[in-house]
Amino acid sequence: MKKKKIFSLLLAAILAFTMAFSIQPAGAETVKKDYLIGMKPTVKDSKMKASIISGFGGKVKHQYKYMNVVHATLPDQAAAALEKNPNVLFVEEDFQAKAIGQSVPYGISQIKADAVQASGVKGSGVKVAILDSGIDASHEDLNVSGGASFIPNEPDPFVDGDSHGTHVAGTVAALNNTVGVLGTAPDVSLYAVKVLDSTGSGSYSGIAQGIEWAVANGMDVINMSLGGSQDSTALKQAVDLAYSRGVVVVAAAGNSGAKGKRNTIGYPAKYSSAIAVGAVDSANARASFSSVGSELEVMAPGVNILSSVPGNKYASFNGTSMASPHVAGAAALILSKYPSMSNTEVRSRLKSTALPLGDPFYYGAGLINVQAAIQ
Repeated sequence: MKKKKIFSLLLAAILAFTMAFSIQPAGAETVKKDYLIGMKPTVKDSKMKASIISGFGGKVKHQYKYMNVVHATLPDQAAAALEKNPNVLFVEEDFQAKAIGQSVPYGISQIKADAVQASGVKGSGVKVAILDSGIDASHEDLNVSGGASFIPNEPDPFVDGDSHGTHVAGTVAALNNTVGVLGTAPDVSLYAVKVLDSTGSGSYSGIAQGIEWAVANGMDVINMSLGGSQDSTALKQAVDLAYSRGVVVVAAAGNSGAKGKRNTIGYPAKYSSAIAVGAVDSANARASFSSVGSELEVMAPGVNILSSVPGNKYASFNGTSMASPHVAGAAALILSKYPSMSNTEVRSRLKSTALPLGDPFYYGAGLINVQAAIQ
């Protein structure tokens, strides 16, 4: 009986303090927010805590077991007054947190690569060579299996002074992990073949050497997000060689745009042994920079494409250079599902299942749909 009396007196004292510092203005703010309220060590009883909160027009949502903290909703003005109450240590808004993890660039979903990955096909068992400015092999989102450099002054293929090659590599094969972005075919074996220097330039002779290296080392897919305006018999022979050896050769159509019915596709994309890839945006509209011509084969996302760049960073680039690796990754997914399929069959699948978008001179067969291509 004595304990009950002491408790009642203590509760009365606390409530007296509470009422002294509470507010009850006419027409009080009805909009409430969630707050975390820390009580002083002397205020331990759950009923006492609830009484203090209710005295300020609040409602308790949760009382923590191991912390002297209450989660409650309060009007803004009441929260400010409660902070001055002698029974309270702190009042803070219940802020929101977001998951820090991997994002899926829109292009991966646009070509249905995410759906293919969800079915268990992720590119394992397929070798993809990125003929570009090298790949930053230390990037957290990339797993580079090997490579070679054909830039005499830059002998390390695993250093990318231009960022271009690392960005292209991420679109093909950024890992399915908890960071960065997701690539089209995250489980492929990725190879860095440096044929462009730190300024983004390279010779046809170096590109031809890179193609020969890819053939000699058993690559299944070659991506060339590069091009020139001049034809070359030697470069054509190199591309034809790779195709004749069963390699799927994918190349960016170029960024020269459309000039009526004038063909603006560059080399090596213009060669019949390469799949020439144009760029569309997220709404499937042809990018204004995307080259056009009768050799244009398929389209893929190439506007505002988020991918990896050196230094464990990420950036958005535009270009048919960004569209081409979507197709290279899609080819890898098909080969992963059907290891005995020939490069000509892979190419045919990509074309026949593409979503038509308009005049083939400007859109080729249309936007690739890798989910349809593997069915």
